[in-house]
Amino acid sequence: MKEFDITIKETLEKMVTVQAESKQEAEEMVREAYYNSEHVLDSENFTGVDFGTQAEREIQHEEAALIDVLLVKPGMYPQAVKIGCELEDLQAAVGGNIEATYPYNEPVALIMNEEGKLNGSELNRSLRTEDGELYDILAGDFLVTGLTEDDFGSLSPELMKQFEEKFHQPEMFVRMGRSIMAMPLPDDKVRKPDTPTKPDPVPHKTSPKPE
Repeated sequence: MKEFDITIKETLEKMVTVQAESKQEAEEMVREAYYNSEHVLDSENFTGVDFGTQAEREIQHEEAALIDVLLVKPGMYPQAVKIGCELEDLQAAVGGNIEATYPYNEPVALIMNEEGKLNGSELNRSLRTEDGELYDILAGDFLVTGLTEDDFGSLSPELMKQFEEKFHQPEMFVRMGRSIMAMPLPDDKVRKPDTPTKPDPVPHKTSPKPE
C-alpha cells in the first residue's frame, strides 16, 4: 500500500472586452478590475480540470507491540510466549477478566482470570511464603509479566529464566482434611502444549450375568 499526493487544477476562462491605447494598458485594466472583484469567474467559466501526482510514499504499518512473558498452564511446563499488551490480549490469554497480583520483590506481575476459582478452573500452581508455607493456589492459565513504570511489560531474560525455574514443575493437589497439599506432578504425567485434557472415563454398570 502506498500514499500519494495529488493536485487538482481547475481551469476557468472568461473573455473581457475593454478599450485601451495598448495591449499592455488593456491587460493592466483587466488585471486591476479582477483583483477588485469586478470580474468574478464561476462554474459557467469552467473549461477543464487536470490531476497531477506530486509525491509517492510507501505506507509504513506499525506492528502491534508485543511483550515477552511466561504462560503457565495447569499440568504443563511454562512456555515463553509473545503476547500483545492490550487489555483484550491479556484477557484472551487467561480466558476472562484479569486480576493481577505482585507477590514477589522482583518487578513482575502474575496475571490470572479473576474468576478462576469460582468457575471451576483447574488448579495450577501454589504460592508459598519465604518459609515454604502454602498460602494460595492459582487456578487456570496465568501469565508472568514484567513491569514498566505504568504498565505490564516484557520479562528480562534473567527474570524469564528465574520464573521458568520457579514454576517449572507442574503440581497436583490433594485434599488432606481441611487443608490441601501440593505435590510435584510426575514428569510422565505432564501434558504437552495444546494437548487437550481427556475427561476421566465414566464407569458403566455391568449387567448381571444370566445364571
